[in-house]
Amino acid sequence: ETVHTPFNNMLLTTYSKEQVVTREQWGAVAPRCRETLKCPAQRVVIHHTALLHCRGIRECMDQLIHIQTMHMQDRNFDDIGYNFLIGGDCTVYEGRGWGVVGAHTKDNNRDSLGIAFMGNFNNESPSPAALSSVKQLLQCGVSQGHLHPGFTLLGHRDLGDTECPGERLYAALKHLQFP
Repeated sequence: ETVHTPFNNMLLTTYSKEQVVTREQWGAVAPRCRETLKCPAQRVVIHHTALLHCRGIRECMDQLIHIQTMHMQDRNFDDIGYNFLIGGDCTVYEGRGWGVVGAHTKDNNRDSLGIAFMGNFNNESPSPAALSSVKQLLQCGVSQGHLHPGFTLLGHRDLGDTECPGERLYAALKHLQFP
């Protein structure tokens, strides 16, 4: 089954409707503007939101609205900073989506996608199911030409002075590598 995402007119062919929550579904406000990302993206930068973990779809959707508001009002971003987010329920949530420049890693957004795990992963490890959701998303991105097959996977801390994506998530990045 495929999901047609209204925000960026792309198909997420490896996901069912229950696994990807679109911007429209979680109640995103329209971006002020959007810049097209030159595809395929060469890098993927993994983040954590450093907020409380959300467990259910309603709780995660409320947190997405909070993150978007914080990014647009407090940080003056054009939209939520991330391309995709992964909830504690292992659901993939569309942020800016495929093919759109994010605002997730200063001076490193024009050739990368930003994927954020919702929660704080300094002391808590991501679940195997959440890692699997991201791996499926990455495979989808490669198969659809949004991601270069030899993309580089990085933690936010690899590109800036930050603890992000947290000790436990950073240690788990090896599980997202492609063979």
